[in-house]
Amino acid sequence: MAFEEKRAWVMILVSLGAYTIYVATVLGRAGDGPFADVAYAGTLLWTIGGAIVAAIAANIAMAIAGGHGADRTDERDREINQVGERIGQSIVVIGALAALVMAIAELRHFWIANAVYLAFVLSAVLSSVAKIMAYRKGGFQTW
Repeated sequence: MAFEEKRAWVMILVSLGAYTIYVATVLGRAGDGPFADVAYAGTLLWTIGGAIVAAIAANIAMAIAGGHGADRTDERDREINQVGERIGQSIVVIGALAALVMAIAELRHFWIANAVYLAFVLSAVLSSVAKIMAYRKGGFQTW
């Protein structure tokens, strides 16, 4: 398995893991009250920060375990990464537009922040899935 494909798997696991922790924590705090009143900001920042640290640590561990040159990339890896990132960025754009509409509608910060966080998570997952599929199928279809 290519190093970049392993990185994509790590991104899926870390993103979904952090988001699951975040959602479980916020739902646990909600009780019978409205979601918008839950203290979410600290948990959101800690789970994002924790996900970043976990992804970096996992990538370092994979590079060390793979030995010298395990993290080398070639033209195919760069092309797959570039296309996968573009696919993921489409979700970020959709999430930004959703947050913009929510802000214009003057929704509470809770909903706007959660829409942006969900967009980041979906972007990371979609981008990583596209990369994994490209590695498994032998690349992207040229047009």
